[in-house]
Amino acid sequence: MEESIWLWIGFNLFVLLMLALDLGVFHRQSHAVSTKEALTWSIVWISLSLAFNAIIYFFWDKMVPGSIYTNSEAALAFLTGYLIEKSLSVDNIFVFILIFSFFAVPDRYQHRVLFWGILGALVMRGILIAIGAALLEQFHWIIYVFGAFLIYTGIRMARHQDEELRPQDNPVVKFFRKFMPVTEDFEGDKFFVRRAGTLFATPLFLILLIVESTDLVFAVDSIPAIFAVTRDPFIVYTSNVCAILGLRALYFLLANVMDKFQYLKLGLSVVLTFIGIKMVIVDLYHIPVGVSLAVVAGVLTISILASLWKSKITPEIVTSD
Repeated sequence: MEESIWLWIGFNLFVLLMLALDLGVFHRQSHAVSTKEALTWSIVWISLSLAFNAIIYFFWDKMVPGSIYTNSEAALAFLTGYLIEKSLSVDNIFVFILIFSFFAVPDRYQHRVLFWGILGALVMRGILIAIGAALLEQFHWIIYVFGAFLIYTGIRMARHQDEELRPQDNPVVKFFRKFMPVTEDFEGDKFFVRRAGTLFATPLFLILLIVESTDLVFAVDSIPAIFAVTRDPFIVYTSNVCAILGLRALYFLLANVMDKFQYLKLGLSVVLTFIGIKMVIVDLYHIPVGVSLAVVAGVLTISILASLWKSKITPEIVTSD
């Protein structure tokens, strides 16, 4: 990390620039995000991620001199980590839909909540990745703990696919209400308002706190999963960030059809369990990154196709005379 400090700075500056353009230019005015707009931004974020993957493939040896990875190994590790995080972030979307529906958040304000929520998530995940990398560097046995935790999480996800989430019972919100008054209604897209000299939080800020705290819980699952693919902090961090940056656009693209993907959570539970097993047996047998990528992609593809078949939204082939 010391040898590639400018690489870290450059990547984060680019991310901040894109976020500034996103909120300050393209979404300066609060509005409901259309499917077309969400699709466009999804293509933009995925294209940028794949372009960065190509840069790693061609220039990794120059970006990180002396790395234990070859260019192709680093690129494959990034792509696998990106796919894992992207797939696990779909579980976030289920929760976001529930939160926004529960609090009846107007469509035009949802993008603002997700923007700041994901910005906070990037900071928290950066901290968690640094902690995870340090622990794995100093204590090898931690990898078994991570693996066992992922296996437990995967099994629990499979057994509690319809587990109810109660946003109103969020402990972070309850704690916050003890120290700051909250307005009864939304105040436009504002998080805070001042009345008679007293600062009030709005319900929109409480929703932001719920989004942040639930994402922290998801990060505890997803970050160890990427460490199963690679121990390189830069690859772990960049693949995580690239996947999270496209989460908002993916939410608006899939929000109205998420109920069609009935088997997706089951597929995610299989992915988590597989990655956990990979971590637990790492000293007995090292599963190649290419195999991991094939398993993750295969499981997700099967779960999506099975869901589409189950919900009967797969286009039928119609022949005409």
